[in-house]
Amino acid sequence: MVVIHEADTQREEPPPHGAIGMSTAFRISDAAAQPRAMEFRRRVLHPGAAIGEHLIDHDEVYYVLSGRGEVVSDGVKATLEPGMAAYLYRGAVVGIVQVGDAPLNLIISYPNSPR
Repeated sequence: MVVIHEADTQREEPPPHGAIGMSTAFRISDAAAQPRAMEFRRRVLHPGAAIGEHLIDHDEVYYVLSGRGEVVSDGVKATLEPGMAAYLYRGAVVGIVQVGDAPLNLIISYPNSPR
């Protein structure tokens, strides 16, 4: 077991897949030793920021803690608000953009690819 305090994993960086805007990343599972079977992260997308569209080779979940976002999967868009999750399927082209005035605070989880 490893117990991780998210503050120890916090860093400011552009979001992945396009570096659109800025975000606060909490790469929580990075503190767990390899090999590990999954990733568990929190990311706060600052106003105007986005995780750009990208092909995923695993199922993935975006869960919204606060703020609003527009998620896309293979061209289909949906608005996510607090308490909502998007379950995204392997093989889809996905992304999410912050919308509105408040930052988009979300949990992202997915399995690691076998090594």
